[in-house]
Amino acid sequence: MPEILHPKDTPYLLYSDGEGNIYEDTSLYAIGRTGWDAIPVGNDEWIELPDGGQLYELPDRRGIGIDVKTGEMRLCDKGWAVAAFVPPAHTSLYMAAYESAPEAQTLPLYCYTAAGWHDDKFYVTAVRIEQDIRQEAKGYDDKKIHNGVEKMIAAYPHNRLVKHLADNCALTYDCPAARNYFMGRWECPIPISPACNANCIGRISFQPETEEIYSPQDRLSFKPTAEEVVEYTVPHLESAPYPIISFGQGCEGEPLLMWETIRESIIEIRKHTQRGSININTNGSKPDAVEKLMQAGLNSIRVSTNSVRKEIYTRYYLPNNYQFEDIIESMKIVRKYGGWASMNYFAFPGMTDSVAEYEALREVIKYTDLSMIQWRNFNIDPDWYLGKIGVTDTGEYMGIKQMMELIREEFPKLKFGYFNPPAERMVNYDSDFAH
Repeated sequence: MPEILHPKDTPYLLYSDGEGNIYEDTSLYAIGRTGWDAIPVGNDEWIELPDGGQLYELPDRRGIGIDVKTGEMRLCDKGWAVAAFVPPAHTSLYMAAYESAPEAQTLPLYCYTAAGWHDDKFYVTAVRIEQDIRQEAKGYDDKKIHNGVEKMIAAYPHNRLVKHLADNCALTYDCPAARNYFMGRWECPIPISPACNANCIGRISFQPETEEIYSPQDRLSFKPTAEEVVEYTVPHLESAPYPIISFGQGCEGEPLLMWETIRESIIEIRKHTQRGSININTNGSKPDAVEKLMQAGLNSIRVSTNSVRKEIYTRYYLPNNYQFEDIIESMKIVRKYGGWASMNYFAFPGMTDSVAEYEALREVIKYTDLSMIQWRNFNIDPDWYLGKIGVTDTGEYMGIKQMMELIREEFPKLKFGYFNPPAERMVNYDSDFAH
C-alpha cells in the first residue's frame, strides 16, 4: 500500500471556467463543508487525489475559500466551484464548500468531496478506509473484460442475468463488480429484484418523472429464476480467487422481495459447492426473510442506511410496509446465526458525525453485535438532501475522522472497510485504515 501523503501547506481553491478547464486560485485557500457549514480543514485531512478519482465542475455555484491575505472567508468570483469524486476504498471527510445561485439545478447523484491544489498535485479531503484492491482503477483490463463477456455469453446464451450484467452493468455503466466478474475474480453480483419497498430520495436506479434529478442507470426489468442464478454463480464460486457472490445491486430494487428465489438459489448452490461465501446487500426490511435465508446457508448481510436515527432514516427511505427497527433486527439475526453483519453507512459530513448520530450508532453496535461498518460516500446533492429531509441545523458535530477513531477505540473488534469481505478475510480481517 503506497504511503499516504499530506500537503505541507493548505491547498489552494479550485475553480472551473465552464468549458472543462480547471484552475487554482492562489488568492484563496481551499476549505470544506460539513452539514450547512463551511470550515477550514487541517493539512492532515487532505490526501492526494487517488488514482481513479475525478473532478467535477458545479454549475451556478461559487466556491468558498479563505483569503490568503486577510484570513477571511469569501467567494471565488473566477468561475464555478469544483468538487471531487473519490474512488472506492476511500471515504470523504468533507464536502466541497460553495454558494449556489438561485437558478442552480440539482446536482446528479454523485459524491462531492472538497478538492484543492498544492505543489502541482490535486488534493481531496478523504481517508483510505479499505486495503482491498478489488476496485482499483489500474486493476481493470478492458481486453480481458470484453473477452470475458464473449466467453460468458457463449457459455450461458439463454441466461438473462449474464446478459444484463454484460450489456448493462459491465459494458454500459462500467460497474466495478460486473467487470470483476467478467475477469473471473472476487465478488460476483446477482441482481435479483425489479421492485422495491422503499422510496429513497436518492435512488440511483429509479426516479419518478416528476423529480428534478435523474437516475444514472436503469433498473433490472425482469424477475430472475433460481436456475439462472445457480447456472453462472456456481462456476464462479468454484474457480474465482477469494470468491463471494452477492444478491442485491445498485441496478435493482430490494432483493428481500425475492427472498423465496434467493433461498431456493442458496440451497441449490450449496448442493454443488461449499466454496466461497454468499452475501446479500439489502435494506434489511424483512427480518423473518433474513432468518430463513440464514437457515438456508446465507453467510453475510450488508444493510444500507443513511442514519441510525429513526427520524432521519425514515425521511430519506420513505419505507413501505416496514420500519426502521426491522433493519436493526435483521443485522442482529445474522449475528445470532454466526454470520457476518455489515452496515453500509452513507457518510454525510455534519450528519453522520453529529453527536446525536454518534450516540445512536454506539447503541446499534452494542445491540446487534455488528461485524463491520462500510464507510461509504453518500452520492447526493448536499443542499437538496438536507432540504428534502427537512434538516436546517445538523447540530453539534465532531468530524468524520474523529468519529471513526472514537468508535474504533470503544469497539476494537468492529471492522472498518468498504467492501464485502470474502470468507477468508472474515477469519482474519485487517481493518486498519490509513491516516
